Amino acid sequence: MNLTKSILASTLALSLCGVAVAADEKLEPWQQAQKTEVWEPEPAMVSAPAGGVPSDAVVLVGNGDLSQWEGAKGGAAQWVLNNGEMTVKPGTGSIKTKQSFCDVQLHVEWKTPADNIEGKEGQERNNSGVFLQQRYEIQVLDSYNNRTYSNGQAAALYKQSIPLVNASRPPGQWQTYDIIFSSPEFKDEKRVRPGYVTVLHNGVLVQNHVEIQGASAWIGPPTNEPHGCAPIMLQDHGNPVSFRNMWVRKL
Repeated sequence: MNLTKSILASTLALSLCGVAVAADEKLEPWQQAQKTEVWEPEPAMVSAPAGGVPSDAVVLVGNGDLSQWEGAKGGAAQWVLNNGEMTVKPGTGSIKTKQSFCDVQLHVEWKTPADNIEGKEGQERNNSGVFLQQRYEIQVLDSYNNRTYSNGQAAALYKQSIPLVNASRPPGQWQTYDIIFSSPEFKDEKRVRPGYVTVLHNGVLVQNHVEIQGASAWIGPPTNEPHGCAPIMLQDHGNPVSFRNMWVRKL
């Protein structure tokens, strides 16, 4: 009895499908096209001037002051600001944004000096870092003709993911990072979804939706302590690395 009902239901469904197909065939092409058009929700307008900052972005560097920043350990940010460029003042400590962020699109322009590289190599060749949520480091380093461990060179997800290529420019030239970051999710003490990061270095894809293993660590494996949205941090590694035209969009 149940089998009979199932056969009848299937037959009816096929019949109705046939009727729908026949009805569609009587429609004009433009009427058929309309059946797959979706009009809601309508994306919000964002102006994106060539070489400029999107209208919905938060300007972190380039607004003429350090108002978006503070010391990573508290107090005012003490880095040097000159002509729209923010430069590490060695020994003053890393700095972090006053705002916290979750998923973001982040644009960073950075430059290492060309006049203090003699005799320096590897990690000592003008080093800094962009830390997403103060934990997940995209390495900033002069990696132009400068060999170091591959998961610690410029554009590496530090000690976790090697860049697909080395797109570094010579020291003294401005470089860009465009970063898409999806933050991890935690429930109680457990990570229930990892974070992911995509990085373009000077317009070249170098990290392609890479899964983040955990917080970056110089020694030992990555760790995963529960956290929510958190600031973006720039590292004082003792070298006068400069930043400009840095902005972020919340996703």
